Amino acid sequence: MTQTLRKLVTFDEFIAWYPESSQRRYELHDGVIVEMAPSTGDHEQIVGFLVGEIVTEYKRLKLPYFIPKTAFVKPNQSEAAYSPDVLLLNNSNLVNEPLWKKESTVSQAASIPLVIEVVSTNWRDDYFTKAGKYEEVGIPEYWIVDYLGLGGRRFIGNPKQPTISIYQLIEGEYQVRQFRGNDRIHSLVFPDLNLTAEQIFRAGEVA
Repeated sequence: MTQTLRKLVTFDEFIAWYPESSQRRYELHDGVIVEMAPSTGDHEQIVGFLVGEIVTEYKRLKLPYFIPKTAFVKPNQSEAAYSPDVLLLNNSNLVNEPLWKKESTVSQAASIPLVIEVVSTNWRDDYFTKAGKYEEVGIPEYWIVDYLGLGGRRFIGNPKQPTISIYQLIEGEYQVRQFRGNDRIHSLVFPDLNLTAEQIFRAGEVA
């Protein structure tokens, strides 16, 4: 039996290839171009809600942060590029990012206070791949918002239920805390954020 080998591409090749006018989203996973599944309406509502809450908080605190429309996180020593659902950037460190001006790409922990992924059918990427890569970069905080309870039981328990997993970098390794129902979110990046898991989940409901 013969097996066709998939051609791997470098980060530079991926950036050169990326179709600027496309409505589709792509990421690079260890040299493999991956087309992201189209977002559902409830997914977009949750992302929009989180963006609004986070923007309100960093403006209140007068922090030099912003959330780009499209940007990539590139782990060092890896042919990968991720486009998180919510990517919080520290504007004051972008001067130190060699790929930022031309390629909208960051790779330094000092540039990335927080990343959020809202789970869809590709939950394995969020829990397995990205958690490891974001930890490798040194991103201080990573949220996985699993509003449908799709993740594996080893991650969200049995029976499965909507869960927010917050990974926080402690002594170079991620420690995870989970939030459900009326649990108040605990964020080291935004310790005064007054938000429950259920409020986030309800953002995906049509009024």
